[in-house]
Amino acid sequence: MDIFLQQVVNGLTIGSIYALVALGYTMVYGVMKLINFAHGDMVALSAYIGLVLYTQLAGLGFIPQPLTVVLVFLITALVIAIFGVLLERIAYRPLRTAPRLSAVVSALGASMMIQNGIMLVWGPNILIFPADILPAISWNVAGVTITFIQAAMIIITILLMISLTLFINYTKMGTAIRASAINQDAAKLMGINVNLVIMIIFVIGSILGAVGGLFIGMYYRGITFNLGWVYGLNAFIAAILGGIGNIPGSMIGGYLLGLFTALIAGYVSSAWAEAFTFILLILILIVRPTGILGERVAEKV
Repeated sequence: MDIFLQQVVNGLTIGSIYALVALGYTMVYGVMKLINFAHGDMVALSAYIGLVLYTQLAGLGFIPQPLTVVLVFLITALVIAIFGVLLERIAYRPLRTAPRLSAVVSALGASMMIQNGIMLVWGPNILIFPADILPAISWNVAGVTITFIQAAMIIITILLMISLTLFINYTKMGTAIRASAINQDAAKLMGINVNLVIMIIFVIGSILGAVGGLFIGMYYRGITFNLGWVYGLNAFIAAILGGIGNIPGSMIGGYLLGLFTALIAGYVSSAWAEAFTFILLILILIVRPTGILGERVAEKV
């Protein structure tokens, strides 16, 4: 039982990363019906930018450690949000009326450009996050070890998800996002600035991805230029599992995939985790082709 509960904690930790990254995919798809394949590489870029920022800020010597960590998260999120806006403006907006395949090719090209840019700037070797970024504290609850970074990741992710849900459901901009997701042309007729809505979803998705990228660096410590492909693919699977285009579905899909991966790694083998992940995806799609919650599609009459 102790092993099971420990793997559940590990799964919730990994699932927090998947859920944050998956939300970036699902928000863009919900409004634009586009898979932003460059999103995973933006996550990787955030880990590298966060490492550089932490090294520079910690080197100053007069900023308290907690404030340094907060500044790293805030500045990294801001920088990645700007990159997200530029990505939409340069790679996607000119192709908005083009065939969907053109936008997919553009997304793949942007992904490769970001990935290779990371490799050119920081090199192909693994970079290591310092071990003392966060306190080395752990708690033992009923035989289960919970570290400070695990607790922080789970709590921060839940708070961000609650904030996003409240923003989408109870704000004027959230209503505009939901309207644009249903029908962009009708939203324009109602006076909604769809270009602004799309920019906002790229900003939000990029910020959530940036937090996920920093979590990856701080939790696993080692980062490589191609980590965006690995975590981006798993987050994309999580979005499909939950129902891509559905925000609660992506959250559920992220945690479900994290728990499933952790349990397979604990009871079978970590080498088989990826294979079983795709088996899970196939089984769920056979039963629920639109995912667990399914995409919210307006019924046209």
